[in-house]
Amino acid sequence: MQGFQSETAQIGKNTRLGIFSIILADVIIGDDCQIGHNVVIHPGSRIGDGVRIDDNSIIGKEPLRSPRSIFQEAKQFEPAVIGDNCLIGAHVTIYTGSRLGKSNLVADLATIREDVEIGDYNIIGRNVTIENFTKIGNRNKLETNAYITAYSVLGNYCFIAPCVATSNDNYMGRDPERFQHFKGVTIKDGGRIGVNATILPGKTIEKNGTAAAGSLVTKDIQSGKTVRGVPARISGEVPQAQLFENNLDKRK
Repeated sequence: MQGFQSETAQIGKNTRLGIFSIILADVIIGDDCQIGHNVVIHPGSRIGDGVRIDDNSIIGKEPLRSPRSIFQEAKQFEPAVIGDNCLIGAHVTIYTGSRLGKSNLVADLATIREDVEIGDYNIIGRNVTIENFTKIGNRNKLETNAYITAYSVLGNYCFIAPCVATSNDNYMGRDPERFQHFKGVTIKDGGRIGVNATILPGKTIEKNGTAAAGSLVTKDIQSGKTVRGVPARISGEVPQAQLFENNLDKRK
């Protein structure tokens, strides 16, 4: 093998390491994993069984801190954890302190920041960014180029279309008052956001609430309601056939 493997790293049975892969101290990789070429796995990271990590991805990266960052406190992060049977694409960066459950797909170029918790059976599309202090439940789908801001919460069976933008700062980086009101978005079970919609800070999409494509969401979306427009206004009810509880994945 051309690469580096720490003497304290533990590699499971039938796990294959690619050329120039770097496995650092105290990393644990389970059985039947496939680690691509040029992958870097930082100290202490935990990789479950049956995980595939494609070329040039980085697991357990430490965050950078600009002198102007609002996150200045020194913090010792827990190791990154990737659950069994996850598929991690190429050029993905998963920061230290993040935890992924089982059977998630994280597509090429995605970034998952520190202090992010992700459940099971999620699809995280190409070039999706999930910022820090975010919690995501199970069986969600986040499509290409979606941006999930820090301090957000997503429930289960949510759908986030391509190029959705969320935000957490009503003060746009000015006025110390902003530090008292920092809040991302909350999307409850079955919430859906259409392509290129924008969700303003602190807004909640209640169960089965839906924002149509291109909407600017400036108010909370009530359960089972559809909103559309700039600014978004209620345009109707979500049809019964579209409710998430009537479309549960029975395969698992």
